[in-house]
Amino acid sequence: MSDAFTSVYSYTRAQAIDDGVLIDATNMATEVGIRYPVAITDRLYHEYIVPSLDLAKQGQSIEGRLWDTLMVFRHTAAATSGNLIYFTVTFQTSSKESGEPVLTTIHLKALCHGGDQGEPVITIMLPEED
Repeated sequence: MSDAFTSVYSYTRAQAIDDGVLIDATNMATEVGIRYPVAITDRLYHEYIVPSLDLAKQGQSIEGRLWDTLMVFRHTAAATSGNLIYFTVTFQTSSKESGEPVLTTIHLKALCHGGDQGEPVITIMLPEED
């Protein structure tokens, strides 16, 4: 057998966090009472967790928006069984037309799965993400 066929490459969760594909939210998740490591996708982070400059001026923060997301997940997970959980979070966003603050409800999903060493980990993402 050729050496070219014996090498298998896998992209690990740790690499995804290092590359910024996933954002590690474990520290805050622990404070919220979630016992497994948690990461969120970069798309969820940049589109909803990071507030616009206008919203930041009004007191919105990454920490507050992440805290809210993790709390809603925790409460939904406590009332749900299974490794795939769907939930909704309402964020203050800016209207595309007027720039005024509006409330936007988004749907999210969380998957509890095996991490790099087979340990349980949670990934929170938008419904269309894998």
